[in-house]
Parts: sequence; structure tokens; C-alpha cells
Amino acid sequence: MASADQDVTALSAMGEIFLEMMAAERGAAANTVDSYRRDLHDFTRFMVTRRRAIEDADARLLRLYLERLSRGGMTPATIARRLSALAQFFGFLVADGRRDDDPMSTLDRPRQSRGLPKPLSEPEVTSLLTAAHRREDAKGLRLAALVEILYATGLRATELISLPLSAVARDAETLVVTGKGGKERMVPLTEEARAATAAYLGVRDRFLTAHAAGPANRWLFPSRSRQGHLTRVRFSQLLKDLARDAGLDARKVSPHVLRHSFASHLLANGADLRSLQQMMGHADIATTQIYTRVLDERLVELVETAHPLAASNARDQD
Repeated sequence: MASADQDVTALSAMGEIFLEMMAAERGAAANTVDSYRRDLHDFTRFMVTRRRAIEDADARLLRLYLERLSRGGMTPATIARRLSALAQFFGFLVADGRRDDDPMSTLDRPRQSRGLPKPLSEPEVTSLLTAAHRREDAKGLRLAALVEILYATGLRATELISLPLSAVARDAETLVVTGKGGKERMVPLTEEARAATAAYLGVRDRFLTAHAAGPANRWLFPSRSRQGHLTRVRFSQLLKDLARDAGLDARKVSPHVLRHSFASHLLANGADLRSLQQMMGHADIATTQIYTRVLDERLVELVETAHPLAASNARDQD
């Protein structure tokens, strides 16, 4: 039983074992493990006030926890993420024989919108790429390669910045990507992305400082960060700076938005869902099907605003 005096920032032994299992056996990314750790920490704080260990939670306590999150103004998406971490944890306890029941099984989950950020238009992406190619120094060539690869492949930001140097070679037509769960997939590169990558490889050594020359030498985009490669935060900053240079609203531009723009533009130009699923690394095609709804919404908006009959109806109402 947990003591109210204990350090509530410390997870129980079972919590640590669960996180180790996620990393070692399921191949969860470091960011995913860190996210699960934060979510389990929050639940630990809740349980300590009730003098209970997190592995002893029942459905009643979980409902109280859910109510507390809702009263705190937390968004449904964040609540769902927290509950997902707990579901994984209690599923692990049952599978490992530590519990006979799963207290999450009777819990009503909050409904959350499966909306996506608004993708950039094709002209907006063109403006972004044009602005990237105007920079001719080493940092400019790196940024052009990053943006061209991202828009050509739809990689997750983490997948992009942590690409090993071995994933790409000069003039290679495909990129080998290790995604969630350690699963590898091959994605095609456009001619523009291949050219930008080749140009960047010519100056890549300039990013291998004395500090980063060791472990960082294995990454395609090395840096002085603790990981040895460019960080997600820094890449997002560079992308927003680029958006401003391109005359775009920087608040609407991010690696996540560019990934969704890639998917939306492919579908709009005739790509099939199965191919898109493979390129984006979705385990379930239902995730990929979300983009068809986005495309349908854009088509409806186009008809309502650009169709001659829609325009004439609007004039009649004036």
C-alpha cells in the first residue's frame, strides 16, 4: 500500500517494469515511453492521496480519476491519451498474471474528435519549398532536404529527424524508415527530394562538430543535441521561420501539418488508401481513412464556394 508521505514522483516497481517492457519488447519510441511515464506519474499522485498503489486501482477509482481530469478542463484528446496509457498498463498486469481483472474494461471512455489540422494548399507548399531553396548555405541546404523529404514521404517528425545515414544514399529512389514498434517500411522519394538530399550530403560534415562527431556520425541530420541528431523542437522552429519567409502564417505550419498536407494532396491526385497507409506507416487503415473525410469536406467547400449555381444562389439572396 502506498504511503501519503512517499515521493509521488516515483513510480512503483511495477510501473517501472511496465515502462521497461514497452521499450524492450514492444519497441516503443523514447518519446512514447516518456509520455507514458508522465501519465503514470499523474495517476500515481491521484492514487497516493487515497493511500493506494496504482496497480491496485479499481473501476470506481478510475472513474473518479476520469471525473477529476474532466473537471480540470483537460481536453478529450489528452484524457484519451492518459487512459490509453493506463489501459496498456493494466493490460500488461493481466497478461503478466499480476491481476485477474482489467479495471479499464468497464470504463466509459470520453469521445474525442478525430479531426486533423488543416492541410496547406499545394500553392502554399510550393511557396514553402521555394523559400527553402533560396537559402544556399549549409543550413539552407539542410532545411531544403528536410522539407523536401517530409513532403515527399509524409514521415512523422520523429522518424525524419532520427533517420540514420544508412537510410539514404545518393540518388536512391527509396528511403528505409523505422517507424512505430520498430517496423521498417520503404517509401519512395521524389526527384526533388533526391536532389535536395544529395546537395545536403555534400555539406553534412559541417554539422559534425567536435562534440557531435562520435555518436552523431550515424545520423542523417546530426547536431549537438543530447540525442546526437536534430531535435523535433528545433525542426519545428526552423519550419516556422521558413513559413514566415514564404509569407505564410507560421501558426498554421508545423511538421505535423506538412505530413497531413502530403496525405491530402496524394489522395486529391488519385492515390489509393492502401498505398497511402503503407507510406505513412499506419497499422490500421481506419487511421488512413480519416483523410478521405478531410478530402470530402474540402470538395463540399469547393462546390459551395466555386460552383456557378452556388454563386448565383448567393447573389439571389443578396
